[in-house]
Amino acid sequence: MAWLHKKIVVCCGSRTPIGHISRSLSSTSPEDLMQIAVENTLRKAKLPKEAVDGLIVGWVGQSFTAPNIARVTALRAELPETVQAVTVQNNCVSSIESASSAVRFLQMGEGDLYICGGTESMSNIPYTILGSRASKSLRNLETLKSKWGEIWQDGEATVVDSIEQGLTDPVKKINMAGTAEVCAQMYGITREEQDAYAAESLKRCLGGWNRGFYAGHVVPVSKNGAVVLEKDEYPFLREDLAAKPQKFAKAPALFDNSAYSMKRFYEDYGHYITGVRYQEGKSKGTVTLFNSCARSDGAAAVIVATEEKAKALGLEIFAEIKSWGFYGNNPAHMGISPALAAPVALERAGITFDQLDQIELHEPFAATVLSIFKIAEEKFGHRWQAKWKDGALNPNGGSIPMGHPLGATGARLLLNLVYALKSNPKGRYGMLAACAGGGMGGAMVIEKKS
Repeated sequence: MAWLHKKIVVCCGSRTPIGHISRSLSSTSPEDLMQIAVENTLRKAKLPKEAVDGLIVGWVGQSFTAPNIARVTALRAELPETVQAVTVQNNCVSSIESASSAVRFLQMGEGDLYICGGTESMSNIPYTILGSRASKSLRNLETLKSKWGEIWQDGEATVVDSIEQGLTDPVKKINMAGTAEVCAQMYGITREEQDAYAAESLKRCLGGWNRGFYAGHVVPVSKNGAVVLEKDEYPFLREDLAAKPQKFAKAPALFDNSAYSMKRFYEDYGHYITGVRYQEGKSKGTVTLFNSCARSDGAAAVIVATEEKAKALGLEIFAEIKSWGFYGNNPAHMGISPALAAPVALERAGITFDQLDQIELHEPFAATVLSIFKIAEEKFGHRWQAKWKDGALNPNGGSIPMGHPLGATGARLLLNLVYALKSNPKGRYGMLAACAGGGMGGAMVIEKKS
């Protein structure tokens, strides 16, 4: 029996290029980025705005500059005033959540066509003043300004970097890079293996751009009539690493240096490293900036509709959404969660891992990807690494070279997946998967429509 009682399809979609933090897209707000993605998707699909029943947007760094950014975007893009608008936050799987939410709404008959996706401007995630307004110095804005030089001395307020705060799990008290090092230590993933994986992903990403794969769905960002960014920024900043991959070895380890030793890492987080103890002279740090994804800005949007509605509108149908699955695990091991979410999605879709012709896997860290390769085969018999070596997994690169605009990555994975399936004459089934801070994994299975 089919898991879904209505056929729900993915039609057109587009995204902005991904900008590196504090560079080309840094002056573009998350709502501007989302508006660009939505308007370009409407234009590309030649979709009448009145056909849209709702907009669902994933956004991790939510602030009050655009409360309910989905509603702000819908109005700015001049969608019908009556459309449903929902903003979701599920950390790095937020726009997988937006796509699955769209399917839920469609299944329940709340509408026939939704635009879903996600946005992020990590360049614009603020520094935050933490403190209660019961404090005299924080009672109102004018008081805050007048007592600015005093409030730090009375201990009633603290300024935090919201990026660092958001990338640190509040339950396990470990940041995301730390979780990657935990996985590397637990599963015996070496620095050399991680660097080799990152180098290959960069090579594939540049290859995808150079052969025109991304030209079909990435739309340049312009400002005042001038193009600000037309290609993903970070891979082209790192082209020298693709030409000379030995340079990956020059990046210092994040947790094995003069400021923070590997011994200290084990003292702080060794209780999360199951089955492994620190060995003087043998335990080495492995995670670096070069084998991790970059902080980024960008947005992506896709059209999700009932098959009946898509056909009635004459939209190009890329794939049918067969299922999805979310699965939570230990936040200190968050990076392996895609290996755990995938079996849920596959079982609901009624297919096996071996039937997958294309996979798009989020790459927060090479350490976590390689950990997935290891535990998925041991636990489920899922041979992710074989798919990678055969070019079925991330054939056009992934988040390590491309960057990771948090709320947009899930939709970026979906776009990569449907376009890779489209270009694969023998491809039928595809799956995307990602992990998220807090130990949440998400996966979605699709079937190409011919």
